Amino acid sequence: MIQLHRLEGFYWVARTGGYARAARAFPYPITQPAVHQQVKKLETELGLALFERVGKDRMIPTAAGERLFRFVRPYFEGLPSVLRTLTSDEISGELRVAAAGMFLRKLLPAWVRRLKKRYPEVDVHLVEALEPAVDPLLRGEVDAAIDHFPKLPSAIASQTVGIMRPYVVLPAKHPAAARKRLRLEDLEQETFVAYSPGLLPHAQQFEALALHGLTPSRRITATTADVILGFVEAELGYSILPSLEPEPPKSRNLRFFPLPSPKVEFPVTLAWRKDMPENPLLDALLESAPEAPSA
Repeated sequence: MIQLHRLEGFYWVARTGGYARAARAFPYPITQPAVHQQVKKLETELGLALFERVGKDRMIPTAAGERLFRFVRPYFEGLPSVLRTLTSDEISGELRVAAAGMFLRKLLPAWVRRLKKRYPEVDVHLVEALEPAVDPLLRGEVDAAIDHFPKLPSAIASQTVGIMRPYVVLPAKHPAAARKRLRLEDLEQETFVAYSPGLLPHAQQFEALALHGLTPSRRITATTADVILGFVEAELGYSILPSLEPEPPKSRNLRFFPLPSPKVEFPVTLAWRKDMPENPLLDALLESAPEAPSA
């Protein structure tokens, strides 16, 4: 059986990238030679090299070391918060959440407010993800991710927390803006302002267009919804943007129309690793999650 303290030494070297840095990062006093011995004894037990040296005191995991690090990392990173909850009635610690910019602005503020009201000692670290953060989630770099995930690996658990509905957006001065209903085919010859290729919302936009038989011949691309809205407001084209609200957004300079039939909806999902050790912070996030509206 592998001794736990040797795995601990391995974890800190892999996390910090060196023996000296690992010794300084340990939660209790330990010397650099002692950390080095822990790792060397573990490598002897396994019959494998777990690190390779790439600098004076810079170590990186081998392929075997990287695989072992992915396995032990959730345990050592989750242990402090579990120990705190065993000795205290309060939940505390840092919760790391990755989410797309739209959800950081529209979904997370009320969600975090509910979480902090119930558990004021929890620190929430939010990271904006430009694409669904599946890989950071699998690597243990974040505790949870919130996004529209077209597909999730079997190692990930999920819960629906919202529904995105696409809306066609026009400049307020556009001839079609005064209509009660909009036909997408009337916009076929106009410039489409899209998310940049490679971003998930880009695929969603063109999925909605394809369902209505449209392929824009002229495009302007941008990386954020704010920029897209700015170009539409400047009367440079039209766009399709998702919203978490069940009703069309309101704006003096823009007009939003529900996407005509066939309608498209995209679920918003909270995702986490199934093999994550017991994590009361994740449980608190789930308790505070909004109820997903009916599709």
